[in-house]
Amino acid sequence: MNLLYANDRPGEYPRSYYAATATDLAAFPTLQGEVRADVCVIGAGYTGLSAALHLAERGYSVALLEAHRVGFGASGRNGGQVGSGQRLEQDELERMVGRDDARKLWDLSEEAKALVRGLIDRHAMPVTFHPGIVHACRTKAEVAHAHTNAEKLSRGYGYDQIQPLDRDAIRALIGSSAYLGGDLDQGAGHLHPLNFAIGLARACAAAGVRIFETSPATAVLPGPSSVVRTAAGHVRATHVILAANGYLGGLEPRVAAKVMPINNFILATEPLGSLAKNILSQPVAVADTRFVVNYWRLSDDGRLLFGGGESYGYRFPDIVRTVRKPMLEVYPQLRDVRIDYAWGGTLAITMNRMPCFVRLAPNMFSASGYSGHGVALATLAGRLMAEAIAGQAERFDLMASLPQPRFPGGTALRWPMLVLAMTWFSLRDRLGI
Repeated sequence: MNLLYANDRPGEYPRSYYAATATDLAAFPTLQGEVRADVCVIGAGYTGLSAALHLAERGYSVALLEAHRVGFGASGRNGGQVGSGQRLEQDELERMVGRDDARKLWDLSEEAKALVRGLIDRHAMPVTFHPGIVHACRTKAEVAHAHTNAEKLSRGYGYDQIQPLDRDAIRALIGSSAYLGGDLDQGAGHLHPLNFAIGLARACAAAGVRIFETSPATAVLPGPSSVVRTAAGHVRATHVILAANGYLGGLEPRVAAKVMPINNFILATEPLGSLAKNILSQPVAVADTRFVVNYWRLSDDGRLLFGGGESYGYRFPDIVRTVRKPMLEVYPQLRDVRIDYAWGGTLAITMNRMPCFVRLAPNMFSASGYSGHGVALATLAGRLMAEAIAGQAERFDLMASLPQPRFPGGTALRWPMLVLAMTWFSLRDRLGI
């Protein structure tokens, strides 16, 4: 089954709160016939848009192919959280790659957050960056770990933006008694994800990028002059960037073996009015410590945007039923609140939850598999691939050097094996283990 069309209509954004409140953006044309470019980028999410923009600013001619609309995939549907660090914590990275490279990875993650904010400011995007992400812990052990990690980042990495929270402090901040403590990262934040993608697309167009929507790539023929085919035409380019993430499908089996698409879901309530202050006393976002993470924040018009739940199949389930249950576990006082929007999307994970950077050929690059940590890191990935094409590959190569195992079972069996693993971990969540 093709995930590009399993749950969505061709060329249309899903019926989400983000789509309903997005800045208008006229559709870009469908690719027809032959187009020549220095670089062909496949996928107009954060990775592809950022790569295209940074390449165009370096003087490259760029053709950007999108199967639906810019920001259609995870980039326009996610929780909007711009988190600190990599997907793995620094102590894990130190064990994986050593202290020196772990420091480089931390510095890259800090650059990623700064890049997002800098792009918003430099291109006057219709996006507000709200500082603050709370990490909500369910057990005393998790609280102790969070506080120890905050101290490590302050002492070892000079990052002093994290405030430890005890049970009373987190309850006052998030209006729920479901958690025993955690921390507040004021150096992280949240934004309207689709408007950020639209802002990137506008910046790309202004820089001369030729964007083609409703133009899914059907084949990539590599070579010194590569050809990327679509249903109605093709792009002939010196370089190719794969930026399709969870919607890559069978386009590149070497990436698909290491990157798994999964689905996640979000609800948007009706505007909460005065009740909103009892949900979040400050305009921060929240993510908890469940394996199947619950994450939430208030929209600019006072709705609760709550993400979570899990499903194991290509088709989306009853989203309201799937997500309302964990929402009410956190906020039982919202039992009678109306749900105005419910949507799902496909992201991509890797075995070790670190992004998968691959140089597939001297002139072909790929970055994907951000494992729920992609707003900042995907934007940075685009910059790193642009650097690599320009001959400055050290930072891309650092990311590509991270160990990235294949999913067991190959492309045929990886999905049912993931189902078994996710079922086990979600059971642990329910049992409070």
